[in-house]
Amino acid sequence: MSEAEGPPRPALCPAMCPAAEFARRRRQGRLHRLELGADGQPDPRRAVKEFSRPAAGRAPPPPGDLRPPAVLLATVRHLLGPAGAEASGASPAERCAFVADRLRAVRLDLALQRPPAAPCAALLERALVYLLHAGARLGHEAPARFDAHLHDGQLRETFAALRRAYRRPAAHPAQPRFQALFLLYHLGSPDALWQILQLTDNIRVSPDLKAALAVHWAFLERNFARFFRLARELPYLPSCALYPHLAKTRRLALLTFSHGFNAKNCRYPLARLTHLLAIDSPEEAADLCRAHGLAVIDESIVFQKGSFRDSAPLENRTSYLLVNSKGEETLLDLSERICS
Repeated sequence: MSEAEGPPRPALCPAMCPAAEFARRRRQGRLHRLELGADGQPDPRRAVKEFSRPAAGRAPPPPGDLRPPAVLLATVRHLLGPAGAEASGASPAERCAFVADRLRAVRLDLALQRPPAAPCAALLERALVYLLHAGARLGHEAPARFDAHLHDGQLRETFAALRRAYRRPAAHPAQPRFQALFLLYHLGSPDALWQILQLTDNIRVSPDLKAALAVHWAFLERNFARFFRLARELPYLPSCALYPHLAKTRRLALLTFSHGFNAKNCRYPLARLTHLLAIDSPEEAADLCRAHGLAVIDESIVFQKGSFRDSAPLENRTSYLLVNSKGEETLLDLSERICS
């Protein structure tokens, strides 16, 4: 879903959902429960345009079906707000599926109408706030409830669209923050690091990007003590961007320790490992070690390289210490503060 070439197209839809689509989905019984009012009846003020992949050869939608940037911004703010999730009884996974679909529709409207760079970036930045937050909060769910692969694809596409917008002439005050999030989400990627190093000096010297680069270098150097120490210091949204890499990094740490502390009578304190890898509890650390074939005896780990199982499935668990404990403000407030 990339921006087409040519002059901007007019966008005249005044509502979050075009009237024709609302009427059609209401008639077909396809309105989501998050689009219903408190009385359970369809509410045009809560309905949001759903994503529909454009068919090859079909004419572009009329201006009356395209939402202008101001309406798209109001739509994204609506999606990041409560949006009736509590009243409707929707689970976090169901709400994420709804919001992610509607954010794809926002991106499609942007691609079709080609607005100026500044409003385009403002919308994509807010979309990334939600997607990173949802990925960290739902990454531990079963695939039937949360498709991490599809979510990752949408995140990467949104990052790519945002970085294209940054290359167009405009003021982008939040760019250093989101370039840092891009690097953390693509932790260990040589291509991502190369792209960041091509940025101008005034962006690369920003505190956000310097912190992300420090985490990235610590990971590449396999300095796990420094990596998790820096991860503890990250604010909430950068922690969400780093979350998908926590399980992989802990596995690499255990593999390294299995070689470095490989001795028949060597014992490594479980409490120390729990702190070093920023794991929420000693019990969780012990489970992680056992899952990789390492014995836990008398609150200590026996590191032996011959026992380590590298084939153990990666399991993304919730992380109170590194992620959840940092999210104290509402998602809408967070997005407005970060993107302003």
